[in-house]
Amino acid sequence: MNNTYKFDAVIIGAGASGLMCAIAAKEKNKNISVAILEKNDRVGKKLLSTGNGRCNLMHSDISPDNYRGSFKEQSTYLFSKYDTNTLLEKFKKLGLLCFCDSEGRYYPLCRQASAVLDVLRFACESLGVNIFCGQNIKSIKKAGKDFNITTENSMFIADKLVIANGSKASPKLGGNASSADYLKNFGHRVIPYSPALCPIEIKSDIIKSLKGIRANAKVSLIDANRRIIKSEIGEVQFGEKTLSGICIFNLSVYAQKGNIISLDLLSNLSYSQVSQLISKHQKLYFNFTVDNLFTGIFTKRLGQAVLKSSNISDFSRKSGELTKEELNNIANTAKNMRFPVIQNCGFEQAQTALGGVIGREINEKTMESKITKGLYVCGEAIDICGECGGYNLHFAFASGLTAGENL
Repeated sequence: MNNTYKFDAVIIGAGASGLMCAIAAKEKNKNISVAILEKNDRVGKKLLSTGNGRCNLMHSDISPDNYRGSFKEQSTYLFSKYDTNTLLEKFKKLGLLCFCDSEGRYYPLCRQASAVLDVLRFACESLGVNIFCGQNIKSIKKAGKDFNITTENSMFIADKLVIANGSKASPKLGGNASSADYLKNFGHRVIPYSPALCPIEIKSDIIKSLKGIRANAKVSLIDANRRIIKSEIGEVQFGEKTLSGICIFNLSVYAQKGNIISLDLLSNLSYSQVSQLISKHQKLYFNFTVDNLFTGIFTKRLGQAVLKSSNISDFSRKSGELTKEELNNIANTAKNMRFPVIQNCGFEQAQTALGGVIGREINEKTMESKITKGLYVCGEAIDICGECGGYNLHFAFASGLTAGENL
């Protein structure tokens, strides 16, 4: 062992929650010694990739309703203390100006994720936070009142320990299950991680023919009892075996095998209006082949897929030959194109993950463990997952601030 360091608090993970935790701790008590251990060669690697490099860091309408997980109800306290305006003011004090788009999503004014990371990095530097990158942790143990963190080359001793090193999402950016392993070793129960905010793999004979197509639709996730779990309106992207797009990502937070994804491809029209529209097109293209029925409505391939899903596969037929029952089936499909869910795609494509330490084992007012004194948890290590729109970063910042203020 080459080096031994002693700090009042050690934070595992230099992501959004870890950096904010360190800042809050030093602002609350300038005399506290704080260190962050990061396994990557630089801090905030995942933060740089959020919002397609623009960093959607919060939402104007923050509410537990946009989250799933065992910490969901407890998050009410965090969001009442650190609502959107409070976080905006916090970032303004750090030097970051933000703007809100038409969907209620907040981004840095310069539209670069690097600006968010820079204000956090510079605040840590100004406040005297010690950051150690390239730290591969070998073990974390409780020794009396202290926590001993052993890395490849060093030993870190801390009065208090913060687990803020994320989940298994985005392994190329450093995501893994180590936070769950650390917490289990301290007696916590952990829900295994599963990918979220990602494409959904679906079962379909026609999906390959739609690869690369984009279509606006109302998407609904339906359970085995035909109950609508979640609905969104947005752009759907068709892959070889998957559905993608922001609206699909939001469904992935709730999706399970056996659910159905329903696409209403003409959500601005009622079923009656769609039926009338299709009847009009039948007359308009009476002597043209059926694959021209949706001319002026859908792209050729999407129109053909709707026909195939309506059990019409002979495209040599004339539109005028379609029966009233077939026209009704086509209208039904256009309003309710159904795809059975197989599973969420893997962690490589996931922006975040479901799972983590069970909520009731964490004190939401301090983020301290109820199992091990002096142990704190924030960010993705906790069992709570938000939808797209800045919800997950908002939770990361709010939980990091709360933990840091109570170190």
